[in-house]
Amino acid sequence: MISEHGHATILHAHLFAGLGGGARGFNRATSRVGNLSASFRCIGGIDVDAAAIRDFGRLAGVPGTCMDLFDREQYRDFHGQEPPAGWREATVDDVRSAFGHERPNVLFTSPPCKGFSGLLSETKSKTRKYQALNRLTLRGIWLALEAYRDDPVELILLENVPRIASRGRHLLDQISGLLRAYGYAVAETTHDCGELGGLAQSRRRFLLVARHAAKVKPFLYEPPKRSLHGVGDVLSRMPLPGDSKAGPMHRVPMLHWATWVRLAFVEAGSDWRSLGKLAVEDGLLRDYALAPCTEWRGGVLGVNRWEEPAGTVAGRSGPSNGAYSVADPRRADGVAAFGQYGVKRFDQPSQVVIGKAAVEAGGFAVADPRHTGPAKHSNEFRIVPWDATSGTVAGESLPSNGTFAVADPRPRMEREKGDDYYGAGHYGVVPWQQSTGAVSAAAGYDNGRWSVADPRPTLPGASDRVVARIRALDGTWHRPFTTAELCALQSLIDPEEQAELDGLSDADWRERIGNAVPPDAAQAIAETMGRTLLLAWSGEGFMLSTLPIWVRPVAVALSVRQPQDAA
Repeated sequence: MISEHGHATILHAHLFAGLGGGARGFNRATSRVGNLSASFRCIGGIDVDAAAIRDFGRLAGVPGTCMDLFDREQYRDFHGQEPPAGWREATVDDVRSAFGHERPNVLFTSPPCKGFSGLLSETKSKTRKYQALNRLTLRGIWLALEAYRDDPVELILLENVPRIASRGRHLLDQISGLLRAYGYAVAETTHDCGELGGLAQSRRRFLLVARHAAKVKPFLYEPPKRSLHGVGDVLSRMPLPGDSKAGPMHRVPMLHWATWVRLAFVEAGSDWRSLGKLAVEDGLLRDYALAPCTEWRGGVLGVNRWEEPAGTVAGRSGPSNGAYSVADPRRADGVAAFGQYGVKRFDQPSQVVIGKAAVEAGGFAVADPRHTGPAKHSNEFRIVPWDATSGTVAGESLPSNGTFAVADPRPRMEREKGDDYYGAGHYGVVPWQQSTGAVSAAAGYDNGRWSVADPRPTLPGASDRVVARIRALDGTWHRPFTTAELCALQSLIDPEEQAELDGLSDADWRERIGNAVPPDAAQAIAETMGRTLLLAWSGEGFMLSTLPIWVRPVAVALSVRQPQDAA
């Protein structure tokens, strides 16, 4: 309730709490109505996953309780066997004990969604196992209502996947009937966690909202919507994937080599359907091949201004390895730059023939490949066999103007004792079938025969699990999100933080992260609930606000009088 200083502490508890994302968001929330304010305090959470409960303690700041909420029949249907010795059904006293024997003002439930999710086939969702899991939604609400039937919780929320409205309709109808029997007004709605929390993901969810009609009469005002961010807004604030300083949760997942190749050819913003655009012949891509990616350093293909000095001239000073080109502004006097002295290819059409079709007036020359008459320049770059005679030695005896090159069969490294590289096999390559010499302490590729002619394929096999960096057609690296990045996208951590969850399994981490309620979205919902409770406790039923009343179905639950209220 509201203190004499105009402040209230709203107690919140969580059934099917998971790793504590919802609790973390509620703890961050603050609400204000006029000169009244409210903060939130978590009194506990319940979940069957022990690792998730350990995470809950870190994220929510209070210990959680590991508790199986199945009844005996549900346990048998889900596990396919009887419970072990010592197992018992949870009771209302267990629920009150888990919440520190305090009564929450807001109860937030997020029961298992596997059986309702579209990721599970319709046929499998109807099996006894998943039907037992689905019935936890009803049992959890019943236990909470019975635990506080003498002093009801003001607001109860049930969050799940949107498909619960169809696959779980029979359960939702039972839950709504049960809540109404305990004095609650109920409504169903959907929301996008991304818009409520300003996330870099769109996350549509179902929300059932129940207010105790005798305790809460005011309007519920709509949480302000925020724009969705691009994933780059979040990921750019994090270290590069694989950085050891970011911890084990930021390592790049190991995928099959074939999966990496497929990812590289999927267009950004698209999916597997991009692969249908590729031409495949005999199981191989017809138009593409993979090649080693050479990173270009700064200055490559650089062009120097005419008035600026050049960089240091190196042994290999070419455009492809530095700024070794210049923007030369000079032009021969009296010559305009209109294609003068242009030479057309033999298979290329001529430009328009003008009155003065001379070579100095445009592209009026042709590269004629035809050769008639006596032999002309037939010996350029000719190689003379080792056992043949040379042509006449001229004043300029170069390969470009005659038969002045020879096929020399002799070894190019004739060495004698005392010469460099003599006898040590420097830069030697050992055949795959041959044994090597004695391994020395300083064995290296440049001081002996310490290289091998490896005949094995240089690329991994299709099913080999590797971390690969393939530059896609758009010049980027198409890679899976790291576990830490998924944490940040869910707002479970700030991008600058190092992610840390219980255990060492990426699969377990990802499951708990995916099941979590994004704290930023939970905070937005909590602040709306806080304003509603402040109005209720202060005796007000309406306030002037720049925020619209939540006129969608959830507003009916928390503002408009329901038909059952009149009964």
